Amino acid sequence: MNMAETGDLAAGLRGELRRSEPMARHVSWRAGGVARTAYFPADLDDLIAFLRAQSADEPLLMTGLGSNLLVRDGGLRGTVIFTQRALREVRLDHLGVLGGGIYAEAGAASPKVARFAALNELAGAEFLTGIPGTVGGALAMNAGCYGGETWNIVAHVHTVDRAGKRWVRTPEDYAIDYRHVRLKDAGGSLKAEGCHPAEEWFLAAVFNLKRGSGAESRAKITELLKRRIAAQPLNEPNAGSVFRNPQGDYAARLIEACGLKGHSIGGAMISNKHANFIVNRGAARGADIEALILLAGRSVTEKFGIALEREVRIVGEA
Repeated sequence: MNMAETGDLAAGLRGELRRSEPMARHVSWRAGGVARTAYFPADLDDLIAFLRAQSADEPLLMTGLGSNLLVRDGGLRGTVIFTQRALREVRLDHLGVLGGGIYAEAGAASPKVARFAALNELAGAEFLTGIPGTVGGALAMNAGCYGGETWNIVAHVHTVDRAGKRWVRTPEDYAIDYRHVRLKDAGGSLKAEGCHPAEEWFLAAVFNLKRGSGAESRAKITELLKRRIAAQPLNEPNAGSVFRNPQGDYAARLIEACGLKGHSIGGAMISNKHANFIVNRGAARGADIEALILLAGRSVTEKFGIALEREVRIVGEA
């Protein structure tokens, strides 16, 4: 999509279109380059219209709060679509045989869903208070903490593909694992890598929750928040856990055992509070953060023979 096409496109849509948008404003690491084009849809219909207007070869990235995203300093050549304005509704929902409980759109913050459930005497979503990103991100990676995982409470999801066609899918349509979700094809096999979420995105989920005590849920949320504040460097820009925990162990323990706690490159540092967090000390470049990620992974492999898998997604040009 060239600049002339971008101008024509902007005239026919209701959202906000920006060019050369600094991604550091939109990711929780507060680092990285610019996106060639950024779009902030006005609502769901506007988002679908925008998708239908894109050329088939236009690179698209859908994101919410950018809490699990590292953008390289060279930026992004394609278009970034931000969902947090358009897709933020959270409401009670009951859809019979499909399940029900709470309908939450992809741009809604996960902690908001936890609080909403507690206020409506629904139990089982309390762990979402520990997930800093949006519902869409939680669905895409099966985010979890404190013993809970997102897809354990999903009844069904609403999605949209690149052509703007909407779908309703159940957990059986996906291969779901620890911090990993992939869409199956019609025959039940896994689709090719890159097909999801690159070509189909989550619009909303319906969470199937149980009736419970709102007071007990709110108390649990308060306790989980205290634990998070005590264990994580929330006062500095970060993207949450950088690596998945390997089976039977913890990435933070392995990184700390390599002597890397507090290690810095440029403006980025492996947190002194939690070794699986990398923080921006104020002037970190995307390259600084990525260098620490590579250093931590390489060090753990050399010392323990364990290949850590990233939780964070790295995009853009170096």
